[in-house]
Amino acid sequence: MYIANENRYDKMVYNRSGKTGLKLPAMSLGLWHNFGSGSNYDNMLDIVKTSFDLGITHFDLANNYGPTPGSAEENFGKMLATDLKPYRDELIISTKAGYDMWPGPYGNFGSKKYLVASLDQSLKRMGLDYVDIYYHHRPDPETPLWETMDALAGIVRQGKALYVALSNYSPERLKEAATILKEMNVPCLIHQHRYSMLERGSEALIPVVEEAGMGSIAFCPLAQGLLTDKYLNGIPADSRAAGKSVFLSEKAITEEKIAKIAKLNDMAKDRGQSLAQMALVWALKQGRLTSVILGASRASQVVENVKALDNMEFTDEEMKKIDEILK
Repeated sequence: MYIANENRYDKMVYNRSGKTGLKLPAMSLGLWHNFGSGSNYDNMLDIVKTSFDLGITHFDLANNYGPTPGSAEENFGKMLATDLKPYRDELIISTKAGYDMWPGPYGNFGSKKYLVASLDQSLKRMGLDYVDIYYHHRPDPETPLWETMDALAGIVRQGKALYVALSNYSPERLKEAATILKEMNVPCLIHQHRYSMLERGSEALIPVVEEAGMGSIAFCPLAQGLLTDKYLNGIPADSRAAGKSVFLSEKAITEEKIAKIAKLNDMAKDRGQSLAQMALVWALKQGRLTSVILGASRASQVVENVKALDNMEFTDEEMKKIDEILK
């Protein structure tokens, strides 16, 4: 029987999500990869338990995470039914809907029909009465924005989610959506977007997020593993890029990019950190983030990443030097 580490809250940093009452750990665990039907269950359980033992209380899922779609939620549901059951009220569980999930016109995007049905399926897969955070995963170019927001607000009023959130919205669309939700008295808790040293376009969201009083959380803060020392000496045979991943191709690993990563790696060494550790705390600071979402294929990676919180401060000179490298 799993008994959580009694000191799990001693070292983790918890940040308030905007102007809401909810605090999230500075590092959350994402179940996007390595938690599907083809992954080893004992390994994924080890990753989740290790994360919780380190104070990671937020577990980020989506309806389509797998592969196969839905399998990450099913596996997490098994963990909730057994090892994590005594700790449910210490956990923040988020899921999403917005990408293709089932055939026909009602299994995608942002209609009320899809969002309500998808959440009902997610709750069933995880064996839950409610999730803590429910996201609209991406904007819908066809459904009226008020309908999508009305669906989210209704879900909160029904008690199926405590908070609602948005992901992958543009600054203009996010501002409009946040205004609608506020008028419905169900404010947006947080916005999730891709952000890292190598992908900084979402910094344009910061004024909108802060004006609306919501938090922000980043996925891919290590740029699919590029912001580690993994690719400094070529592409390893067991790497995501070598596996022809749709998310990271060999073409994306250019000489110019590797030269920047090498300079950043040297800076991290001077700080007494790994490149990954420095990249994570830089993202928290520069992106003004509530949390970063960690991906992991083994528990030891979570342990190493959380150690980044031991050194979260940057001098002005260091921040300037990083900007110069990234240019």
